[in-house]
Amino acid sequence: MPTASHTALPIRRLTLRDLTACADLSEDRGWPREEHKWGLLLAAGKGYGIDDPGGGLVTACVVTEYGPRDRPDLGAIGMVLVAERHARQGVGRRLMHHVVSEMGPTPLTLHATPYGRPLYEELGFKAVGRAEMLCGRFHPGGPEPEVSTRAATAEDLISILRLDEEVFGADRTHIVTRLPAFADQLRVAEAQDRIVGYAAAWPNMDTLVVGPLIAEDTETAKALLASLAARTDRPLRTDIDVRHEQLITWAKERGLESVAFNAVMTYGITEPPGDWSRRFAPLTVAAG
Repeated sequence: MPTASHTALPIRRLTLRDLTACADLSEDRGWPREEHKWGLLLAAGKGYGIDDPGGGLVTACVVTEYGPRDRPDLGAIGMVLVAERHARQGVGRRLMHHVVSEMGPTPLTLHATPYGRPLYEELGFKAVGRAEMLCGRFHPGGPEPEVSTRAATAEDLISILRLDEEVFGADRTHIVTRLPAFADQLRVAEAQDRIVGYAAAWPNMDTLVVGPLIAEDTETAKALLASLAARTDRPLRTDIDVRHEQLITWAKERGLESVAFNAVMTYGITEPPGDWSRRFAPLTVAAG
């Protein structure tokens, strides 16, 4: 149970001014600092946290909303962290109760580690799927995917947004339009003069994270992943829906290794919206 001091500390909204404190909190729990990702999430989403009277943050999380601003279709919860010195005292539970209450009737989703899953189940979240985190250096091999890819241009943005909303199941313009500045690479796949997939690769510490990865089929997803890998010397990291077994097997054959599994959980809906068959990887598990 929370101590009296924890109960009295107010939960407040976080802003970009809290970026360093959020990165410090990540580091405190043994996570990478991930300042680049924290910057995107705090700018595009809603951060919540509790200040530590001794300095820094007791706890923090971010909610990224999708759809109409006044009535979101979906909220994705991520980066739920509690400082080590305050762990196992009910602080994270208090923050999550607050966030769920703040979101009202908005359906919620999150990716849960095995450690965090019991808390989310206690709050009413249900596990509806899994994502497998892959990481490593990509080594080309075997037949090349026969799908054309190229760097995205400004003229592609409307088509990308239209495809993304159709596949994701909610409007995330405020995220997608940030990708050209946020990501090192943004590429599209074309077939018959139309865009049938797109993917971004963005820097996160010493890796390049592939996501979002949206594609018409597995061959298109392979082509996008291979084209991103061909243009970087960094190891790749991505989180693939386990139902995409062919892509996972193909990626492992080319050097990526399984690192972890996260449970995909929902609250207020039975499954995430959109078309999972074309949604291969999220931008980041923290944002859905």
